[in-house]
Amino acid sequence: MPSSNNLVDIHHLLRSCISSILRARAILLGSLPNRCLLCQQRIEQMGYQQLFPHKVLTGVCQVCLAASLYQHEVCLGCGREIALLQAYCGKCLKHKPNWVVAPCSYHQGLGPLIAAIKYQQQCAPLNAITQQLACRIALLIKHGIIRRPQVLIPVPLHPNRLRHRGFNQAWLIAKELSLLTGIPLDDGCLIRVVDTAPQTGLAGKQRRRNCHGAFKLKPNMTYQRVALIDDVVTTGTTVDEISRLFSPQFVHVQTWCLARAEAPGLLD
Repeated sequence: MPSSNNLVDIHHLLRSCISSILRARAILLGSLPNRCLLCQQRIEQMGYQQLFPHKVLTGVCQVCLAASLYQHEVCLGCGREIALLQAYCGKCLKHKPNWVVAPCSYHQGLGPLIAAIKYQQQCAPLNAITQQLACRIALLIKHGIIRRPQVLIPVPLHPNRLRHRGFNQAWLIAKELSLLTGIPLDDGCLIRVVDTAPQTGLAGKQRRRNCHGAFKLKPNMTYQRVALIDDVVTTGTTVDEISRLFSPQFVHVQTWCLARAEAPGLLD
């Protein structure tokens, strides 16, 4: 079994490789035709770059992007539609679960693109969706619904999974969010110590058993407000398991993700 020092060395090497790949990807994107992966129409930049100067919209056009975002306010606890811009619906107000901030539902149109980021290494739409997440975050902070965290912490992969996949999509999202929000990224304070089975297809109780004890916090962590970063939140089992590690230190934890996936039948 590799030592903790070896795992850290592997982590830093993979992070360096990913940074090199991202730079090469940026060069490649500039030389390819830019078409929406959903409607196949040419992606127009006018208007988008007024909102995000120096950014290029790739992977999804403005029309498909706007149509796929939440068209109403949602509860930050359960994701259900609510009438007003507030943190919780009446049901969640009783027990106040951790906030989960997302710009869209996984089932509203962007789900295939988000899945392609993880499983097909098709990262073209990642920046555009992450930028919409950043807009959602800014709105909620502006209205005092959520608090600005001190740090962004991507949900880590086990080194075995990281070697197999080649990248951690949560780290890519966190990196882009850090650039957009100015909030620092810390990818070293939380590690995955158990190579768990994939959560896809597991019911709620199975997910909880699968994740139990899978993560470890490094000692001497001084943060009081953190945001966990992931691609999709379904039952919230993974982020709840991580949040449990922060509880003894009274750290406020929220989760920011590209989408929420409603999961009827998986919550038992």
